[in-house]
Amino acid sequence: MGNPLLMLTTRPWRRGSRRPGLRRTAVPVPTQTPSTDAVFLVLRRMRAPLVVLIVVFAISLFGLSLIEGVDGQGRPYRMTVFDAFYFMSYTATTIGFGELPYSFTTTQRLWVTGSIYSSVIVWAYAIGTLFALLQDQSFREALATQRFRRRVGRIHEPFWIITGYGHAGRLVGRALDEAGRRFVVVDTSRLRVEALEADSLVIDVPALQADARSPAVLGLAGLGHPNCAGVLALSSDDEANLAAVMSVRLLRPQLSVIARCARRATAEHMREFEAHAVINPYDRYGAYLVLALHEPTTYQLVTWLTGPAGVPLPPRRGGLADGRWVVCADTQFGVEVVADLRAAGLEVVTADPADGDPDVTGAVGFVAGSDQDTGNLSMAAHARLTNPSVFLCIRQESPVNNPLLEAFDLDSVFIPTELVARETLARVITPLYWSFIEHALTQRDAWSQALIDVILQRCGPRAPVTFPVTLDAVHAPAIVRWLRGHDVVLADLLRHPEDREQPLAAVPLVLVRRERCVFLPDLHTPLREDDVLVFVGRSHAEADMSDLLFVDSTVIYTATGREVPQTWLWRVLTRRSTPADTPADTPAGPLGDASATDPPAGSQAGPTAAATDVTVEK
Repeated sequence: MGNPLLMLTTRPWRRGSRRPGLRRTAVPVPTQTPSTDAVFLVLRRMRAPLVVLIVVFAISLFGLSLIEGVDGQGRPYRMTVFDAFYFMSYTATTIGFGELPYSFTTTQRLWVTGSIYSSVIVWAYAIGTLFALLQDQSFREALATQRFRRRVGRIHEPFWIITGYGHAGRLVGRALDEAGRRFVVVDTSRLRVEALEADSLVIDVPALQADARSPAVLGLAGLGHPNCAGVLALSSDDEANLAAVMSVRLLRPQLSVIARCARRATAEHMREFEAHAVINPYDRYGAYLVLALHEPTTYQLVTWLTGPAGVPLPPRRGGLADGRWVVCADTQFGVEVVADLRAAGLEVVTADPADGDPDVTGAVGFVAGSDQDTGNLSMAAHARLTNPSVFLCIRQESPVNNPLLEAFDLDSVFIPTELVARETLARVITPLYWSFIEHALTQRDAWSQALIDVILQRCGPRAPVTFPVTLDAVHAPAIVRWLRGHDVVLADLLRHPEDREQPLAAVPLVLVRRERCVFLPDLHTPLREDDVLVFVGRSHAEADMSDLLFVDSTVIYTATGREVPQTWLWRVLTRRSTPADTPADTPAGPLGDASATDPPAGSQAGPTAAATDVTVEK
């Protein structure tokens, strides 16, 4: 049968595969939400106290100016309005400079006494109202919204909007922070927003407690900001994620939007609104499980390359498609897994977790998929005792139980939030690398085994790290200068800068040139300015390759074998004492002879892994 993962992956770079787009009308992104103007709230709440205060102050002022007093010579005298205003001002603030400009009469002192008591009462009323306003939840939310708006407006580099800061959102946020990427958080939970401040993040993250269903909330979060790179809708609420997709695709269709969902109907609606990626973790796990049954080597490769760096190559197990599977699960997860397994032609028996431990006698695989980790562990323990050879798959909801699951030594653990976070990060941080993973998911075991052998030979048994290389004047100035007068093939980038006969511990996976994407490019491929490459390898390989990208003498050595001085003076002396440069022979690459020809279709990048050429759509 065909590879079931062909239905899982979408290939957005193939032209003509998309349906006609939605008709849109340009509309400004809204940013005003109800009750977000703190000044308006202050004026509305403080209106009565301020009116009373002004009235009392005015009556006191004009009454004092009308009461007749005496000057120093005993002649009648009335205070001017300014003098009365000055006196009442410092009297209201309890400064007390004394009577002016002359001593008051008894009538004036009685009036001032009444004015003082009246102003004290009014000031107490106004201050009490102000304190009550400061404790009011709507006012505090308005202040937080205005601070959030200002912080988002001050972002001067590309940033992502994360709606939903649960476990998946937090994993994505921490990884973005480690990669030096800015992001903004919107979540309906005040606890999650407050917990963001306690996270050990390097970059200051604006966060707002609000409902991302509202387009105005996304506008406040920077949807209309010129530096907004896209939206990551990672909430556990399908409707909220769908609303975010609609807002992005209708208001800012040029931005990327990656959304999480749990139901196939919601995923289809998201695709109708042309979301760049829709991640249904339940459906994804079912597809990965089917891949493990029919193409175990491909599953082994993908699991290894998408796992944490440094983990060993996972074992491969076959024969899982030759028997009965038992799925004991509830909610949407069980529906998705059963549908995927049956679509792959497998015999599947379902059970309800409420009915107790299911019978797994004679089964080749068992999926414990309830929403309770303890219940899943109990069912898995019963299954292993009943059938020690059964392939155990378990669903994990809480990361708190990680030590228990690691100690149990399960064959497959499904953590929905981690699957969502892993795929989201791959698409955001290294989109070209994720395009290679999608390509690998559609390959046969023979292709995957060949690539595993190449990576093991060059990088060892531990999961490699991923690093991109852009051949431009900023990221690879030495290579660009050399390319303007000489040829460099891909094999030259894989030479060690200190010993060109020793290959770097790296393997090229992707080459992008003029919107054309080549997977597993041939080592004979001549490089061009503005090429983009994605490598996997050991962490020290990236550091060694940086010398080649920035140091001219290293480029000359790796490309021609000639060792040239690094200082300007020695280069001048060497040039005077040696004949003119002659074209150097094209060196042999680490894995074979290199030639300066364009990569032919179907050329070999490894022992049996053929290069694949596709077109990347902008």
